[in-house]
Amino acid sequence: MRIRPSFAKKVTLVIMGSVSALLITGCQSKNISGLGFDKGASTVNDTSLPLWQGAWIAAGVVGVLTALALFYPVLFNRKKSDELPRQFKHNNFVEISLTAIAFIIVLVLFGFTARDEAKITRVDSAAAAPHNIEVKGIQWSWQFTYNDAGTGPNTVVTGTPAQPPTLVLPLGERVRFTLTSNDVDHGFWIPAFMIQMQTLPHVENHLEFAAQKLGTFPGRCNILCGRNHSQMLFKVKVVTPAEYQAYLSTLKAA
Repeated sequence: MRIRPSFAKKVTLVIMGSVSALLITGCQSKNISGLGFDKGASTVNDTSLPLWQGAWIAAGVVGVLTALALFYPVLFNRKKSDELPRQFKHNNFVEISLTAIAFIIVLVLFGFTARDEAKITRVDSAAAAPHNIEVKGIQWSWQFTYNDAGTGPNTVVTGTPAQPPTLVLPLGERVRFTLTSNDVDHGFWIPAFMIQMQTLPHVENHLEFAAQKLGTFPGRCNILCGRNHSQMLFKVKVVTPAEYQAYLSTLKAA
C-alpha cells in the first residue's frame, strides 16, 4: 500500500499539532500528575516535584521530536524508483545544531537541579532548629536518637531486621537530622518525601525538612551495605505536634 505524500503530510501535521497542544495545556495546568509521588507530602516534595515533572516533560518533548524525525523520512522519502538517491557525507549545520541543543538541555537541567539541591540541603544550626533527631545506620537496621527528649538510653530507639524501628515526626514542623553510620555506608531514604542522603562512618551529613501529611510512610536503605541490606527498613509516622510532644514525654518517663 502506497501512502500519498499529501495524506502523510496531513497526518504528520495533525499529530504534531495534537502533541503540541497537549504539552502546552499540561504545562499551564496546575494539576500535572505527580508521576508516582504525592504532592505536598513534605517540604522537600514542594521543591523536588516541579523538577521531577519538568524533567519528564522535557524528556517527552525530546522523545516526540525524535520520533517525528525518524518517521518523517519513512513517510515522505519512500522509494520512488531504482535510481540511487543523492548521497551526503555530512551536514555541518545539522551536526552543530544537534550538539548545541543537547548541550543547552543538559545545561538547563543542571541549573535547575543545582538550584533545588541548594534549597533541599540548607539546614539551620542545631540551636536554631525546632527539633533535632540523630539517625545512625547500623548493620542491618536503624537507630533514632530524639535530642528533644533529653539525654539517656530511653531517648534512643534502636531497630533490628526482625523489628524495624519507627521514626516519629511532628506535622508541619521542621526537623534537623544528623546522619551517621556505625559501620559501613548506608542510605537514609524516604521515597514518599522524595529525600535520600548517605549515612557514612566518621562523617556527619545533615538534612532539615518538615513532614506535611499525617500517616505512616515506608523508609529503607538504598545503598547495598551487606547481606541483610534488604531488611534495613523503617517506618516514618507523622503525628500532630501535640501527639509528638506526648511521645517525647513517654520516652522521658520510660
